[in-house]
Amino acid sequence: MAPSSLLALISLSALLAPLPAQEAEMLLLELRPHPKVPLAYDKTELHGRAGARVSLTLSNLEGPLQQPHNFVLIKPGKIEAVGTLATAMITDPKAMDKHYIPEQSADILAYSPLVQPGESVTIEFTLPVEPGDYPFICTFPGHWLQMRGTFHVTP
Repeated sequence: MAPSSLLALISLSALLAPLPAQEAEMLLLELRPHPKVPLAYDKTELHGRAGARVSLTLSNLEGPLQQPHNFVLIKPGKIEAVGTLATAMITDPKAMDKHYIPEQSADILAYSPLVQPGESVTIEFTLPVEPGDYPFICTFPGHWLQMRGTFHVTP
């Protein structure tokens, strides 16, 4: 085989080589308010591989209470800290503009804006590379106490 043909074959095989699973596909998830339980998500358990890309759609199209909701992924063990900061935002006249996302928290890993009733939003983020159980909550005032779940990140 001529050297140029061999080089073309190697180049082509490099292009066709499978990408690592984390790069090859995006984990597509949808989360909604629970259709019957006020202040709850329809799923309280999500699963993904460490370092995976996630496309999460938060659909606020139904539910017993017509209120804004968001999705906030936080570090393990930090629900109280982030929830308390979110609650303190009630006195902030710009809290709605900030989507009730505490600015001073390094414990927030990913978040969506507030999604108004009848609307949906899709966000993309990368799961942490450290396996573990990562809580997610809604930080609209008072919601974080009940509207929560766990994102199980596996190796």
